[in-house]
Amino acid sequence: MPQEAPGTGVLDQADTAFARLYHVVLLDDDDHTYDYVVRMVTTVFGHDTTTAYAHAREVDETGRTILITTTLERAELKQQQVHDFGADPLLERSTGPMRAVLEPA
Repeated sequence: MPQEAPGTGVLDQADTAFARLYHVVLLDDDDHTYDYVVRMVTTVFGHDTTTAYAHAREVDETGRTILITTTLERAELKQQQVHDFGADPLLERSTGPMRAVLEPA
């Protein structure tokens, strides 16, 4: 294995096993329907409709739901995809996407 200066090496598999994980948390609002949440969760996260509906109920009932727990880079990507999903076309008052935040796992 080649020698590298301290602090300049690429993480190997053992190092990434200890990488910090983050939750992508969807926050509730009154401007998106269950249909929107199910469509967004299946599209962005690849969950089946049963799981997506469970997330829609949880965010509605508790104000939040953890959609995925993953590395920071992937969590940031998924957060951006949620924000890029746009407004709910079924509600006229919906003017933008739902909000997702990242939290350390």
